[in-house]
Amino acid sequence: MSQIAIIGAGAWGTALSIVLARKGRHRVWLWAYEKEVRDAIASSRMNSLFLQDQRIPDSVLATGSLEEALSDAEIVVSAMPSQHCRRLCQEIVPHLRPEMLVVSATKGLEQTTFLRMTEVIDLITSERGAHCRVGALSGPTFAAEVARGDPTAITIASRDAGLTVIVQQEFSDPAFRVYTNDDVVGVELGGALKNIIAIAAGVCHGLGLGHNSVAALITRGLAETTRLAMACGARAETMSGLAGLGDLVLTCTGALSRNRSVGVELGRGRKLPEIVSGMHGMVAEGIFTTQAAMQLARAHGVEMPITEQMHAILNEGKSPRHAITDLMSRTSKSELHLPAANAGWGKLP
Repeated sequence: MSQIAIIGAGAWGTALSIVLARKGRHRVWLWAYEKEVRDAIASSRMNSLFLQDQRIPDSVLATGSLEEALSDAEIVVSAMPSQHCRRLCQEIVPHLRPEMLVVSATKGLEQTTFLRMTEVIDLITSERGAHCRVGALSGPTFAAEVARGDPTAITIASRDAGLTVIVQQEFSDPAFRVYTNDDVVGVELGGALKNIIAIAAGVCHGLGLGHNSVAALITRGLAETTRLAMACGARAETMSGLAGLGDLVLTCTGALSRNRSVGVELGRGRKLPEIVSGMHGMVAEGIFTTQAAMQLARAHGVEMPITEQMHAILNEGKSPRHAITDLMSRTSKSELHLPAANAGWGKLP
């Protein structure tokens, strides 16, 4: 029986522990920061704080000790919020071994450096002399549906082909299909940037706008996130795949999307601090990713009109209705044959 450590017992980390344990050949350590989570799993086999109504198999062991979780692990899954990635990586490094595989399952960008999560992991481990093989796991996944066993498809990306094959074999089961990809940049940016567009889709819903508006937003959102991803070295086909378009559609239309839910409440007139305080510790990564994405876009000279308007709503107090109006009143353009830096959500015909 192989051993896997999952660092982060939020909804997604817990769902992954259920997937890996139900195969019957993995022993899973689930590192949880919150004592109440550890106690609940030990007593009731439930994570009532982050993933209610889903029983966690007995082969999942909850711990608050990184050393205990990592001591015999062959695969380490990083499932913490992006803003905690650097700090936790620094704490994890002393327990890593060169033969370990590290899989980032976090969808976000570091706010201060604009680095992707695998870049943060590579940087920290290299600085400390702990050179591990690293990959990124991303795709259209609501944690509750994954834990329930609904058919799900996801992508593991790494420049290390051996890592992707191992993760594909160890994570796949009849309800969880894993595809491989070597475009780490595209897979990670697709997973991070779609959260911004999901907030915008929620704003549309909160304002009472219909399906036409959301369809336009998703389409133009895909256009601008693809522009930025390609400017950073990603491939266009990745942005049309599971980690790009697939995840974008899910988070823009699904009621379980935390980022969309934040947008809905913004569209209804609630203020961001009030919305966040009511999330009870749950994280909407798009709130943090928007600032980083704006800086990354400026560094690469890429125009991202939807992201700009979401930034103005989240950080400058702009009215959501005014933001949508400004998007729709931009200079008219052709949808096709536009230079990458000039293609935006233009005025619809």
